[in-house]
Amino acid sequence: MRPDPSLPELACLCASLRRASRAVTQAYENELRPEGLRATQLTLLHILKRNGSLTQGEIGDLLALDSTTLTRTLGLMESAGWIHWRQGEDRRERHWQLTAAGERKWKKALPAWERAQAKARARIGGREMETLLAELARVAGGARAAGAAKTRARE
Repeated sequence: MRPDPSLPELACLCASLRRASRAVTQAYENELRPEGLRATQLTLLHILKRNGSLTQGEIGDLLALDSTTLTRTLGLMESAGWIHWRQGEDRRERHWQLTAAGERKWKKALPAWERAQAKARARIGGREMETLLAELARVAGGARAAGAAKTRARE
């Protein structure tokens, strides 16, 4: 894939990843908008569909989301009737799962997500996209491990 000449390389990894993330999110949300979903909401529906019930902490860890953002998004989705929670053994713990309405919403949004995926794959290239997905998982894991090590060192 040839780079877009209007987007110069950025020396900072963080700035480059954030710019790429915003551009990709906009492309996906253009496809999802008619379904009334944001990319973050579809991601949550997808991981709950795949994993069944997850605690809020598990969701946050899986997506590397801060608890404030996650709480707000889960609350909006609960209000829409797409997800619900049950209390865990620890009264502070919430286990989130899809409702029947959430599963219907997920199924209805799948074609839009598939269109977004296909457009990304066509633009990036199939093999390159698979490599990119693997590398992004590796980068996220490495960054999280570095952040955890720094947090432990401060304690």
